[in-house]
Amino acid sequence: MFDIAPRLQSGAIALRPIRLRDARALERELSDNRQWLQQWEAHMPGTRPPSAIDGKATIRGLLEGARAGTGLPFAIEVDGEFAGQLNVSSITWGALQSATLGYWIAERFAGRGATPTATALATDYCLFELGLHRMEVCIRPENKPSLRIVEKLGFRFEGIRRRYIYIDSDWRDHLCFALVREELAEPVLQRWQAGRVPQLPEDSRPPTIHP
Repeated sequence: MFDIAPRLQSGAIALRPIRLRDARALERELSDNRQWLQQWEAHMPGTRPPSAIDGKATIRGLLEGARAGTGLPFAIEVDGEFAGQLNVSSITWGALQSATLGYWIAERFAGRGATPTATALATDYCLFELGLHRMEVCIRPENKPSLRIVEKLGFRFEGIRRRYIYIDSDWRDHLCFALVREELAEPVLQRWQAGRVPQLPEDSRPPTIHP
């Protein structure tokens, strides 16, 4: 369904379609950022996290999902340089019209607004252009930087998914956040950059949970 993801940009931050020729940059960034990313990497139960990645095989899998209409795989760029990835996955139409968003960023680009900008760009495209109704982001409770991103952008806490994904050699709890089209009077990126993200009520904020 999606032959190619669109290019989306705000200032120095861009989302563009990931391509097979990104394989070397993908492998290099994942290798160089091993310590930074490993604790958040999903892998198959009963196995160890992979010590290396086949960039071309990974990208081919992402592009297959795009062709099937279930995913939109992006590269994140900062000032034109490959900085990480953002994937919109589990795209479902029919009565659900929903998708899930995930991302990673190289450590040297952290703190420059790349991840919240990329998340807002992708969410706005999916809800306002593609026609989806709901965007979901699931985050481990220990991942404080990612929790700050959804807080900045006004994603609403929906619940706890116990032992949800196998990460770093165990099944890990995740906090689920979402936005639906009807609760957005303006695009996510626009309201964040203008300082108009509403203060969420207490029942829309995540609790402190323990493993």
